[in-house]
Amino acid sequence: MQVLNALKDLPAEAAYDLVVVGAGGAGMATALYAALDGKTVLLVERTEFVGGTTAWSAGTTWVPGTHHAAKVNPGDTLAEAARYLTNAIGERTPAALRQTFLDHGAAAIRQIEDRSEVKFRPYAKHPDYISDLGGSTLAGRAMEPVPFDGRLLGDLFKLVRPPIPEFTVLGGMMVDRTDINHLLALTKSWASFKHALKIIARHGLDRLSHPRGTRLVMGNALVGRLLHSLSMQAGVTLALNTSVERFERDGAGVTGVVLQGQGASRRVTARGGVVLASGGFNRHPGLRARMLPGADMAWCPAAPGHTAEAHALAQDAGAVYGEGALSNAFWAPVSLRKRADGSTAVFPHFVMDRAKPGMLTVNKKGERFVNESTSYHLFGMAMQATGSVPAYLVCDATALQKYGIGMVRPGASPKDLAPFLADGYLTQGATLDELAGKLGIDAGGLKASVEEINRCAETGVDPRFHRGETAYQQNIGDATAGTKNPNLGPLRTAPYFAVKLHPGDIGAATGFATDGDARVLDAQGQPIPGLYAVGNDMHSIMGGVYTAPGITIGPGLVFGCLAARHAGARASVAAQG
Repeated sequence: MQVLNALKDLPAEAAYDLVVVGAGGAGMATALYAALDGKTVLLVERTEFVGGTTAWSAGTTWVPGTHHAAKVNPGDTLAEAARYLTNAIGERTPAALRQTFLDHGAAAIRQIEDRSEVKFRPYAKHPDYISDLGGSTLAGRAMEPVPFDGRLLGDLFKLVRPPIPEFTVLGGMMVDRTDINHLLALTKSWASFKHALKIIARHGLDRLSHPRGTRLVMGNALVGRLLHSLSMQAGVTLALNTSVERFERDGAGVTGVVLQGQGASRRVTARGGVVLASGGFNRHPGLRARMLPGADMAWCPAAPGHTAEAHALAQDAGAVYGEGALSNAFWAPVSLRKRADGSTAVFPHFVMDRAKPGMLTVNKKGERFVNESTSYHLFGMAMQATGSVPAYLVCDATALQKYGIGMVRPGASPKDLAPFLADGYLTQGATLDELAGKLGIDAGGLKASVEEINRCAETGVDPRFHRGETAYQQNIGDATAGTKNPNLGPLRTAPYFAVKLHPGDIGAATGFATDGDARVLDAQGQPIPGLYAVGNDMHSIMGGVYTAPGITIGPGLVFGCLAARHAGARASVAAQG
């Protein structure tokens, strides 16, 4: 792989088999699939890093029917996966497109694992999110990337987008949920002590020569593995800090791009096609105002690259957005805190706090409005649907110590809490009345909500919101808490604490309409020759329904494989004259 230090280093009138716009997970995978098939690829990235939001994510990849599934759920079938998607999504997206994903998923994963350094492993238990629907499963469809040694990248390590600082410990050490469990239990288990000692010692050595840890996990591991694999491909060129100024077109479709970067301009021919993988529309002010009204861009926890600069170019070529999605974006509740450098940390509350015993969420009236253990997507949608913006995640001292809350770690001492209290990220009250007064919410409503949760904890049943009734919800609770319901526990130990929540869009669900080869469609439903879309630039086959963990990365890889194959075939035909 060649990495361009400046666009001017790219020869004038260069030609490649594929031009991929965007070096997030889907774009990198598309480039890798094409390169593995012997095609030349120009991978264009407008920022200084590769990885996009994938690098900040858990890296979970949802692809049913792979060879990994048999290790943890040998009875699962593609027919059951299709039934689940039909039950969850219905007619919001074409069933045939979802079936294409299912039919080609296993082969796409097998190919990338057999022929590159990209490796996955299954979770022993990782339920589909709507686990009470027919066809859902508890394990086998969601995979995680195997941790990766970033030192193997050499000088390329600096190109991997660093993780969100608040998701690291000890000054840049990445941890996944396995590591977190071992770190929390290091004084209780010899196995946990050994695991914790090993990763901490490794991090200490890393910091002698690197600005952060080189043991990459989750999304950083997937991006590191993709980059390492691309680095071995002679036919790949990576252009960073480069934008697409326009598409080159002829009467038959898109034939190339004109690029701008570091004061230079280059025209590039794409013999097979141009693949849009720029991450979606979420940071485009105009599209955001139209598609996500009322959602402040400051609440978005995704990476900064998805500005939709190329979307207008695609629309000029005839592209249209898909329709029928439950929501134009996928959501999570987020909390905000100013960093010392003046930037804002946007922290998604995925699984570590809100669904645990001793936690509840209320609105300005102090009233519960949502099942706190539902998926983060449905949680964020409920905030907007009920006007509960902001909302308040509340816990007692016992829950805070055991689980933490947002950016506050479990086991925090009074000294640890002080800066969070000082800057207002965390609010503390000796009583519920005091906490409500400091938050500016109704004290009577808050006390009634706490009384309700305490009654639910006694019986293990939440009659109003049905908290903790499904396998997914119970999986993100605490089965070791000793309560009748792993998601329900009382709030009785003062002081009480709260963090303010906003609905944060974590990725686009609405993108360009495509066919089964990821070809972008026009208003008449016809493919635009030479133009493809994958990742969040492609209209999600999930139709705005968050069906399972990894339902953006999984389809991104599979349709990246299909786009690379189709565009590569076009390039071969063009080469033959």
